Amino acid sequence: MKITRVEAIPIQVPMNPKLAIKSGRGGWHDVSKYLLVRIHTDAGIVGLGEASVTPKWSGEDQITAMHYVNNYFAPLLVGEEAPQGPAQIEALTKKYTFPVAENYFTKSAIDTALWDIAGKITGKPVYELLGGKKRDFVHTKWSVSAQPPPRPAEIARWAYDQGFRKMKVKVGVDPESDIERVRSVREAVGPDVKLGVDANGGWVTPAVAIPTIKRLQDYNIYFAEQPVNEGDIEGMAEVRAAVDLPIVADESVYTLSDAKALAARKACDVFSIYIGKAGGITGAKAIADFALQAGIICVIGSNLELGVGSAAMTHLALSHAAFVAEKFPSDIIGPFFFEDDILKPSLPLKPGEARVFDKPGLGIELDEEKIERYRSK
Repeated sequence: MKITRVEAIPIQVPMNPKLAIKSGRGGWHDVSKYLLVRIHTDAGIVGLGEASVTPKWSGEDQITAMHYVNNYFAPLLVGEEAPQGPAQIEALTKKYTFPVAENYFTKSAIDTALWDIAGKITGKPVYELLGGKKRDFVHTKWSVSAQPPPRPAEIARWAYDQGFRKMKVKVGVDPESDIERVRSVREAVGPDVKLGVDANGGWVTPAVAIPTIKRLQDYNIYFAEQPVNEGDIEGMAEVRAAVDLPIVADESVYTLSDAKALAARKACDVFSIYIGKAGGITGAKAIADFALQAGIICVIGSNLELGVGSAAMTHLALSHAAFVAEKFPSDIIGPFFFEDDILKPSLPLKPGEARVFDKPGLGIELDEEKIERYRSK
């Protein structure tokens, strides 16, 4: 069975403006110009992937993603044997990785589609190809935007009413407003909700991060995510040594090399792994494999993925022991932020729990009418 065509579909599904994410990294995530990828075979099997690209986050956008897929990756894949398992996927991944540096989110769309094909060819869900289910569902948490008051408290209460009992609050804007935001959210959801904070590197230095985290502990937070600049591993280690709270690395860990550097410096307790950041399921699994050996817990982070990306994230988290989602819940919540869905049927997600369909590959199908409706012109 051969790969015959690689199709790139630019898409923009409307987001719910009331839930738009504002973070300490600066700006808003309120637009979703993403890219879907379909890899076709001569047997009629089609693999699905998603590049959830946002320039402020990864330096990639819809246009660059389309360019690389159409002009670099597709010519390298067409004519190749369709993969039937991890070894063949890794060989194809190496083939198209080196001609283009970085652009991990774009590459993740290709890698995910290859896993989907392999599952469909073998008749196995992707989680089976990854080693089988370790849990029935993935615990998830809501992300509360750093919007001006009173919106954070209102969003948190909305999430609570939906059924979320674990959340994180975006901080890193400035210490005083961060503390007020977390205080208001804690008051809105009560004492029993597990609450963490995510600075997205916005506190920049340990001199700001350490005293701010200590003050936030008055509101019973249970982790602090990316407290300092993403390139400052020494600063992360300094924060971790100074506070009695688990430190999550997010923007600091894209690659396996990043993960090894963080572990060597004892700079964090948890890796936030994205399918997109890691260049696909293959790269994300490699980081999780290392984390398991190093005794570092993993969670799935989010770039507000659509249904295809969310399915890939869930398959990985279901199948890997490094994701202790019961203790540190993942961020598989992207579909909740959109006003419509492109899958038919929608993923079986509910507040606090992420699941997939027990079908071959990713187990999903695109809604062709919705794809045409939201295709970028």
